[in-house]
Amino acid sequence: MSKTTVTRLFIAANIAIVVGVILVLATVVTAIAGGVISIGGPTVVTIDGHTFAGAVGWLLLAALVLAGGAIAGIASWIGALFNTAELEDKTWFGALLILGLLSFGWVAMVAYVVAGPDGTSTRNSDRLPMTA
Repeated sequence: MSKTTVTRLFIAANIAIVVGVILVLATVVTAIAGGVISIGGPTVVTIDGHTFAGAVGWLLLAALVLAGGAIAGIASWIGALFNTAELEDKTWFGALLILGLLSFGWVAMVAYVVAGPDGTSTRNSDRLPMTA
């Protein structure tokens, strides 16, 4: 997977996660404003099931968008690992692998997208025909 593909996938994953978070926040705020939860009265907390049922569909959509973003983020990290594994210097590969396994993969991916090398360019240069 080329660096441009990894970069596009990483950016798309981040956009999906931001959209999912916005959907969750908008749904929760709308549901609370619509009276899903009432605090006070004879029962301390009352939940209106009819209004809550409408919010569940939006929360499901938000969960699917967030899951898609997470899967795309993991795929971009794996693509970056495969890309940097082709390099002679394994520093980028080691940094991506270790930070990813320590749950700081997003830091390594941002650094890779900004300044990382493209391992496919060295692979493609090996395959170019020799001219005399």
